Amino acid sequence: MPAVSVASTVLNESDDIDALVESLMQQTLAPAEVIIVDGGSTDGTWERLQAAQLKYPTLVPIRDESCSLQRSPGPIARGRNVAIAAASSDVVACADAGCTYHPDWLAHLTAPIFNGDSQYSVGGSYIDPTNIDPTNSTVWDVASAPFFGVKLNPDAATKSCTARSMAFRKELWQRVGGFPETVFLGEDTVFDSKVRKLVTPAFPERAKASYQPRHTFRSALRQMVSYSVTDGVLGGRSARLWRNMVRCVAEILAALALVYSPIPLLCVLALEIYFAFRLDWTDLRKAPLRTLAARLLFSPIVPWVVAWYQTVGSITKKNRPNRQNFT
Repeated sequence: MPAVSVASTVLNESDDIDALVESLMQQTLAPAEVIIVDGGSTDGTWERLQAAQLKYPTLVPIRDESCSLQRSPGPIARGRNVAIAAASSDVVACADAGCTYHPDWLAHLTAPIFNGDSQYSVGGSYIDPTNIDPTNSTVWDVASAPFFGVKLNPDAATKSCTARSMAFRKELWQRVGGFPETVFLGEDTVFDSKVRKLVTPAFPERAKASYQPRHTFRSALRQMVSYSVTDGVLGGRSARLWRNMVRCVAEILAALALVYSPIPLLCVLALEIYFAFRLDWTDLRKAPLRTLAARLLFSPIVPWVVAWYQTVGSITKKNRPNRQNFT
């Protein structure tokens, strides 16, 4: 069997850590080791990892409190780098808490690497829109999914660079200097952009992480705000910023035009409905009505959040703190 290590970093993930470990230990391609770096959890996550190690000898928990916002400007990136540096295998796969993995995930994800097709493989993530319950996903997970690059079908084509599901040769990680520890969020996006300058990624099928963020309306917006601020700080995705600004201006002009005619506003509303469902309508059409309503509510808010907070980030150059760091 080809040797591959799985690397992850966590902080205060007691609700999700057991599911993550169990799914990684049930892979048909058994990892040589599963290295999970804990950045100093205070909610019992570390104790759960220690208990799981007694059951699974290939689980390697590492507690490193430098992988927290109080001690590093890029704690997530640092946690990933610590885990990958400790890996004994030439090939490393990244996984995240808040996700579970189908038993064939690791085999599918690393197949292009072991076959010699690429040194870098990207799997993406998905949410099942027909399985909405508090223990799995919420309507707001589905409502916000396309705006975070999350698919609603495990078979959907994706080019998402999320570290919830990616694999690479360790030598490639070394060549690009690892994940950037000066970046608070979006470290996987920066890493991906550097890697793609050296190699062409593979996008294997059936290699997505099953993602369960369990968002409320408020937490989904908070995550959108954080990502938008980070884009501004990094100076990235400027085209996305301008597209959203144009949508905001169009909505303002359509509202002002109501004095003369409702037609511009009706056109804008039609466009907003298109934007809400254009990426995943085929998968979403069987979802419950309340899920469709949540998407219709969330989608028009996105351009305002992105336009404002990405601009704020570009001016202040200051990221928003992750609330987990203060648990």
